[in-house]
Amino acid sequence: MSAATSDSHIDPADAKRRIKAIFIGSIGNLVEWYDFYAYTAFALYFAPAFFPSHDPVVQQLNAATLFAAGFLVRPLGGWLFGHLADRYGRRLSLTVSVVMMCVGSLIIALTPTYDTIGFAAPALLALARIIEGLSLGGEYGASATYLTEVADPKHRGFYSSFQYVTLIGGQLSAILVLLLLQNVFLTHEQILDWGWRIPFVIGAMLAITAALMRRDMHETESFLELKKTKPKTSSIRLLMNYPREIALVVGLTAGGTAAFYTFTTYMQTFVRQTVGLSATTTTFVIAGSLIFASILQPVYGALSDRIGRKPLLIFFGVAGSIFTVPILTAMTNTKSPWVAFLLISAAWIFTACYTSINAVVKAELFPTSIRATGIAVPYAVTVSIFGGTAPAIALWFKQAGHEQWFFYYLAGVIFLSLLVYSTMRDTKHQSKMHVHE
Repeated sequence: MSAATSDSHIDPADAKRRIKAIFIGSIGNLVEWYDFYAYTAFALYFAPAFFPSHDPVVQQLNAATLFAAGFLVRPLGGWLFGHLADRYGRRLSLTVSVVMMCVGSLIIALTPTYDTIGFAAPALLALARIIEGLSLGGEYGASATYLTEVADPKHRGFYSSFQYVTLIGGQLSAILVLLLLQNVFLTHEQILDWGWRIPFVIGAMLAITAALMRRDMHETESFLELKKTKPKTSSIRLLMNYPREIALVVGLTAGGTAAFYTFTTYMQTFVRQTVGLSATTTTFVIAGSLIFASILQPVYGALSDRIGRKPLLIFFGVAGSIFTVPILTAMTNTKSPWVAFLLISAAWIFTACYTSINAVVKAELFPTSIRATGIAVPYAVTVSIFGGTAPAIALWFKQAGHEQWFFYYLAGVIFLSLLVYSTMRDTKHQSKMHVHE
């Protein structure tokens, strides 16, 4: 895609091509995250089919443990698809990853219950989560790289923020399907019996559509320039040349990913079991908070293009360290869906300062030759440790009778990231986006 004609004017045709590329890249991201989050949205219904137990907390803990297990393979997926993106192109990596997500969704949709095939049922569910974890591990790095590379430099924060708009949109889509099944098409018993399979069939079909769209997407200019002097060094060996950047990705991700998975993934269970709202009311509360979160992403992304990335990260770190415990404590003491919605939304006011720009910050740390791998691998490792485990850790504390300990754990992880935000460079002003190496 051609560069802007001047600093003050962007060619409309060029802008149109960029927007189209960002839309195609983002829509695939939405489908992948819909597939991934359908697991969480419907866990309350399918957990009894795979994990027989008289204790619903134990069933949810087992489901959350498998959710976390899907994250353990994300570093491998990050390396595999990061290498693919850096060596053979962002488009190929993004297309293959969404096809793998389709396979994972189909396995979940078609797997018989524990009563039918015994232990093989949760084993197949685990296999599906591993496949989806590999896919998602590669999706993040490749899509973050693609969106930042196709955006024009002056609006890179704004355009790259749509990664989390579509990421949250994927979860919102899963919740919308849940609402429709709960209130329009099926009874509670029907969803519990077989209706929970429907969202995974939908996800597989959407993934096929996204793969077809991605097949024709434009490759980025940065990668095409890189191909002229493609490095021969392996991706992992090349990545080892950037130890400081790897450490920065780990540090700036830890608090943000823990907060993100708490206020998205875990909130569905927290509002249902701790706040005590009905299944339908819980779905509406979570959906409303996700819509609010989606609106914040481009707002903060655009703000970062004006004032820099670092001020937003510091605001997240300070506010998250101070207000996480009061917000979650207040939620345990309310039975009002409106109060629950307002409290989750309050958490998003600072959490979105991280989610909206974390992709562009990571992309700006690395040169083109190692960008996708540099984003994906350390990010996936950190998410596996602090993000995917958040629901399981929270439920473990709850089962042990010390649910509030998780609130302090989360605030502590955010504070550790704040130390990184306070000392790192502002990548908007010291970017490696145009460095190929």
